[in-house]
Amino acid sequence: MKRILSERASQLKPSATLAISAKSKELKSLGVDVIGFGAGEPDFPTPAHIREAAKKSLDNGDTFYTPASGTLDLKKAVIHRFAEDYGLMYEPDEILISCGAKHSLYNVFHAILDPGDEVVILAPYWLSYPEMVALTGAKPVIVDTSEQSRFVPDPARVKAAITSSTKAIVVNSPSNPTGVLYPRDVMEGLAALAEENDLLVISDEIYDKLIYDGKPFIPFASLPGMKDRTVMINGVSKTYAMTGLRIGYLACNRKEIVKASANIQSQSTSNPNNTGQAAAVEALTGPQDEVARMRDIFQRRRDFMTAGIEKIPGLSVVNPDGAFYAFVNTSAFAGRKDVADSTDFTKYLLERHHVACVPGGPFGSEEHIRLSFATGEDVIKEGLERIAKACRELA
Repeated sequence: MKRILSERASQLKPSATLAISAKSKELKSLGVDVIGFGAGEPDFPTPAHIREAAKKSLDNGDTFYTPASGTLDLKKAVIHRFAEDYGLMYEPDEILISCGAKHSLYNVFHAILDPGDEVVILAPYWLSYPEMVALTGAKPVIVDTSEQSRFVPDPARVKAAITSSTKAIVVNSPSNPTGVLYPRDVMEGLAALAEENDLLVISDEIYDKLIYDGKPFIPFASLPGMKDRTVMINGVSKTYAMTGLRIGYLACNRKEIVKASANIQSQSTSNPNNTGQAAAVEALTGPQDEVARMRDIFQRRRDFMTAGIEKIPGLSVVNPDGAFYAFVNTSAFAGRKDVADSTDFTKYLLERHHVACVPGGPFGSEEHIRLSFATGEDVIKEGLERIAKACRELA
């Protein structure tokens, strides 16, 4: 019999975050009290005015196809948000609405990459970047960062990884999984490399509104000379607690990139769901006070979680500047009771102490685990107590 699966499908790794979520739900269905730190989504309900916009859309019978690249109303709403927040101006044909920011990334990678191309990815990285690049036949080139430098990339190391085959650099600030925000001088260093080597920058800015301690966000396209080189990726999932509605978007004034990405989308998913687009218009153009409220709650949870982690002997964490993750160093327990790597550590936590979190290996570091603080402080407290007990056993 001929081989059934393609080589691409055979080599593709499943999402570790979704796998952990599925295992956690399976245990919960069996009556096990599982503390979940694996979620990559806010635990808040979608703000009421956004839900009302979705209901109104349904009541109006807006359940039919929209243009494959998204409605004009939503493109205008995206343009409004970029202009008001960052002074960045775009036109409707420079915006593509997709089924989530992940879908936007998938579209643009397939639009710009050929087999043999290379894409520089900074580690730790969101686990889907290398897999998406590999699916195009291109090569992900990983540039490591160090915990001592707060996982901030060194432009000199990035420069050393660039070859004649390099097509793009992926930037994610604030980062998933570390929550680290890159300083302006580092962003400018990466921008200079893009200019010198004629590279595109794929800037994943999905956590741009979840930044703490009053630190400013720097859109990559706002750096001198970078608007022509940057594909900005964003969406409503994290900022407005709308993960299940699956609305993301990209912005790029290289219209040929947007058009190619839209063509790919038109031959795969076609348009994002109609109701979600109507809700996203309200999210982007309506009151923004709920965004600040949720951010402030996340900041309190961050402080609570990181303080608790630092009290557990053997664990350490770089204080996240944004997003809602703590990337926790567990290397002190390597080799203890058959715990060889981050996957073993998370397995131990889940099976012995019913705490679900994500191993760091798929993010590019076997010395870490990712804990999400997108959950209540009572849950964080109980979960950290269980982790502390597990660490005492391993020690």
